[in-house]
Amino acid sequence: MAAAYSCHLSSVSSPDIVSLSSSSSISRAALNLRGFSTVSLAAPAIRRRISCQTVSSAPPSSPANLKAQAGLKDFLNIRDFDKDTILKILDRAKDVKALIKSGERTYLPFKGKTMAMIFAKPSMRTRVSFETGFHLLGGHALYLGPDDIQMGKREETRDVARVLSGYNDIIMARVFAHQDILDLAKYASVPVINGLTDFNHPCQIMADALTIIEHVGQLEGTKVVYVGDGNNIVHSWLMLASVIPFHFVCACPRGFEPDARTAKNAIKAGVSKIEITIDPKEAVKGADVVYSDVWASMGQKEEAEYRRKVFQGFQVDEELMKLAGPKAYFMHCLPAERGVEVTDGVIEAPNSIVFPQAENRMHAQNAIMLHALGL
Repeated sequence: MAAAYSCHLSSVSSPDIVSLSSSSSISRAALNLRGFSTVSLAAPAIRRRISCQTVSSAPPSSPANLKAQAGLKDFLNIRDFDKDTILKILDRAKDVKALIKSGERTYLPFKGKTMAMIFAKPSMRTRVSFETGFHLLGGHALYLGPDDIQMGKREETRDVARVLSGYNDIIMARVFAHQDILDLAKYASVPVINGLTDFNHPCQIMADALTIIEHVGQLEGTKVVYVGDGNNIVHSWLMLASVIPFHFVCACPRGFEPDARTAKNAIKAGVSKIEITIDPKEAVKGADVVYSDVWASMGQKEEAEYRRKVFQGFQVDEELMKLAGPKAYFMHCLPAERGVEVTDGVIEAPNSIVFPQAENRMHAQNAIMLHALGL
């Protein structure tokens, strides 16, 4: 039976690392924490974090199981898939990318198919990459903007899921609450692709993995250092690290750590070396990739000035890249605030692979959709 996920907000203490309770079977040493102490999840509430976990299985007649019987799959979280499946999707992305780049236009697996794209959050890259990619492989994509549906306000998510399933072969949604994507998948009888939620961004990380494989040569065994806010990008990196072995480090200010449960689950998987630290200069040493994102994401702009003060010392500049070493690549999921979380010189440097990374959104997503549709 297909598993569902339940999301809830939990309160954590900001002065220290978001970590495990002192009674946890996972030791402090296993967390590889640097520069701060382990705290209990029962500490006084200062910040609120999203947490998701597997819950009860769906009944046999549920849309989720009907999809499975038809060979259709949702793509909601990277941890839903094993290593072989993730690598297979990435290999497919390389193959389909090569076809498109060669000018091949007879490979049309999506011919006659339509995709509904729900955008509660606007985005240039997500819209253009999905729409163009689906079109290049023969399909037709429909853009549904923030005012077209008002999912959960004008119409319930479960109703939207069932109506759109009757018109389309696949649904992609870029939303705020992670529960919205889970509800869409629960009630849709066609595959649902997570184009981003406040909790995670799996399509971005698949594109990132493809980019690292192309430039470094492989993902396994590499050191990826993320510098900045412990946000949805970090959550997806942690999920990938629970499936494919590599060294992942998140360097973030105290109070801006990734979700505790997500970090705990990645560590418990025992697949990768995972570190969470407050020292970006130490973190980047020996990195294959240094990765950054905006300090204040959509919906957090009122915190922008406060975050700029808190995140002082976490800017990826030329000095930090020198500490990483001459072979380190720079990546950013974009849009970037040049001069804030990253300098203009770093983005424009020869070892910046930001724009190949952005292009790979389309190629990775094409492979994800092919997998979701069983093609």
